[in-house]
Amino acid sequence: MVTRKENTPQRIANRKYEEKNKEKRKATSGNFQTMIPRELFEKINEFLKEYGYTKVELIQAGYEELLARHDTDFAKLNDGYDDFFESESAQMKKK
Repeated sequence: MVTRKENTPQRIANRKYEEKNKEKRKATSGNFQTMIPRELFEKINEFLKEYGYTKVELIQAGYEELLARHDTDFAKLNDGYDDFFESESAQMKKK
């Protein structure tokens, strides 16, 4: 059973704010709540720290890489490839 800490004016204000803004925050952001092995976690964090990336940048870059594997138009645009064949240019104009 979860027990709350003793009420203080700040804790009461925090809970009130959280209750008021919980749905708004859920609508604007998400959380994957996933677990990975500790060794991999530490390697990733070390890499991010060394090169100055955030976890959000890692997720976004990973998503774009996986998307590029399945969507050749996106891959070409993402790589700066702009020398399209005539049929590809026509298809992109339709979209």
